[in-house]
Amino acid sequence: MVQSINIMELNLPQLEMLKNQLDQEVDSMYVPGKLHDVEHVLIDVGTGYYVEKTAEDAKDFFKRKIDFLTKQMEKIQPALQEKHAMKQAVMEMMSQKIQQLTALGAAQATAKA
Repeated sequence: MVQSINIMELNLPQLEMLKNQLDQEVDSMYVPGKLHDVEHVLIDVGTGYYVEKTAEDAKDFFKRKIDFLTKQMEKIQPALQEKHAMKQAVMEMMSQKIQQLTALGAAQATAKA
């Protein structure tokens, strides 16, 4: 269940925390990897089991997986876009709050002078 947050009501530290949370959620949607041996690869076949295959056999295996992964990506793409949009809104609100604090500080300094 998605909780709705009115970012207009958040103060600067709360906006910073929300921005950091959104960054973490977006980062965990990506999985980096490196391939050191291009002739042989280990394929995760599920439940912690790996099978060593030649690069050609691995291509065939992954062709079968592409449709599945494409469907999964299509499912999470809206969530990723929503997180990016929310992060942008948080960044804009943080900028506005900083400008307000800066203007308030300048006004108070001028009033004291």
